[in-house]
Amino acid sequence: MSVRVDIVTAERLVFSEDADIVMVPGVEGEMGILPHHEPIMTMIKPGEVLVRKGTEEFSLAVSGGFLEVTPDHITILADAAERADEIDIARAEAAKKRAEEKLTNRTAETDAANAEAALRRSLARLKVAEKRRSRRNMI
Repeated sequence: MSVRVDIVTAERLVFSEDADIVMVPGVEGEMGILPHHEPIMTMIKPGEVLVRKGTEEFSLAVSGGFLEVTPDHITILADAAERADEIDIARAEAAKKRAEEKLTNRTAETDAANAEAALRRSLARLKVAEKRRSRRNMI
């Protein structure tokens, strides 16, 4: 028994495969979705989407968006999404550093909410990239 998972951004289809379970960073907490789940629609926050099919595991970083679940289909409409192997760690580290500097050196013009959102996005990207790197080192 599986469920179809599509992760889509405005630019492209990032992921489209069948899965046994999908873990999603919901705004109210981590959500695990199995095949034949009740229909829901909710917002997601920046974080890691984990897709499992048998012994395979796919990890993706999303920067927020919407989740729609039907009994046989999961659609994530993400603001931005990257597969673990697409993440440029140096770029993500630089984005994290910029966001931290904006939060540390706040001025009247600094938009703290945007800086915090940028920090959450970069941390999600780094978490997914690090997870992939550590898995590769275990093999």
